[in-house]
Amino acid sequence: MKLLPSFKLAWRNIQTSKLRSFLTMLGIIIGVASVIALVSIGQSSSQSVNASINSLGTNVLSVSVLNSDSSDFTADDVNGLQKVNGVKRVAPVISGRITAKNGTTSSTISVVGTTASYQKIKNIKVANGRFLADIDNKLRLKTVVLGSSAASTLFSGENPVGQTVQLNGTSYKVVGVLQSSGSSMGSSGDDTIFVPLRTAEQLTGSNAISSVYVQAQSADQVSFVERQLNYALLSVFHDTDDYSVSNSQDVMDAMSDVQNTMSLLLGSIASISLLVGGIGIMNIMFVSVSERTKEIGIRKAIGAKRKDILVQFLIEAVVLSALGGLIGVGAGFAAIKIYALFASTSVTLSLSVTALSFGFSLIVGVVFGVFPANKASKLNPIQALRYE
Repeated sequence: MKLLPSFKLAWRNIQTSKLRSFLTMLGIIIGVASVIALVSIGQSSSQSVNASINSLGTNVLSVSVLNSDSSDFTADDVNGLQKVNGVKRVAPVISGRITAKNGTTSSTISVVGTTASYQKIKNIKVANGRFLADIDNKLRLKTVVLGSSAASTLFSGENPVGQTVQLNGTSYKVVGVLQSSGSSMGSSGDDTIFVPLRTAEQLTGSNAISSVYVQAQSADQVSFVERQLNYALLSVFHDTDDYSVSNSQDVMDAMSDVQNTMSLLLGSIASISLLVGGIGIMNIMFVSVSERTKEIGIRKAIGAKRKDILVQFLIEAVVLSALGGLIGVGAGFAAIKIYALFASTSVTLSLSVTALSFGFSLIVGVVFGVFPANKASKLNPIQALRYE
């Protein structure tokens, strides 16, 4: 049996009732568009997070103090970590919130006290001036480096380098402004002020280190350095519940697992629309069989076989789902573009997800079209001709 005439007939029947055909395809359109948009956005977000983490380098470890009350982890303890085999450099961090003021402009901003090594470990770029130097920390100089957002807030487009800013009522000299780094995992370094570690002890009134970034000599030594750090830290805290050591690969793997799970969940929820669309196709095809009972009887009377009738109605169901799938792909692509425009980010259309969604829409058409097509093929030609 030639299929081309069947496709032409299917297309003519769809055009005969355009509104009903569109409403029938709507479930498929929504399902395909939702799967493509949600999964593509989820995958792009995952790639963005992984890129942010990977920019730190694969040889960077992070030491976090989980229970600061158990033991004050000070700069002297950090110096001990610098001596651990395989460690290239360390950057301790004292963090807090302070009030920054320039003229009549005042803002509560995060402050990070650290050393010159922080810039190299975190791969920070300076837009203007310089980053903190070892001499700043050694002499407890009142110098600050502003994140891009902090500089814009306090100086309103002026060049802050060389000027002074009030931190908790004390004057500090601005020596540098950082390039915008954006946000990663809910935090941003753009709205942050950096001061020398020793100066931060005075500014925050505490010498307790909240975290330490450690750079290994090479990526191959990360696991070895991580074990050595755990041994060294255990001698300071005496309890593994008071601290944690993680590397960028661990964080990346954890974030990838979360993002993949979310993408799968969103895709599964969106796929329900495809099943609903399939039920709609099956329903409308049953209606079509009832409406065209006499036509089926005539075709059987002039020699059409059961297989011909079955294939004809099955093709109509597949054409409906295929059209819905194609429109859904276009709608999904449009949704991605709109999201990228309003979210000011880039989202890449996932070709594999697009192909999978469209293929699934065709399968839905076949599966849900079989039952009405089978019913049509089994009609008795004499009874069908008598049908009014």
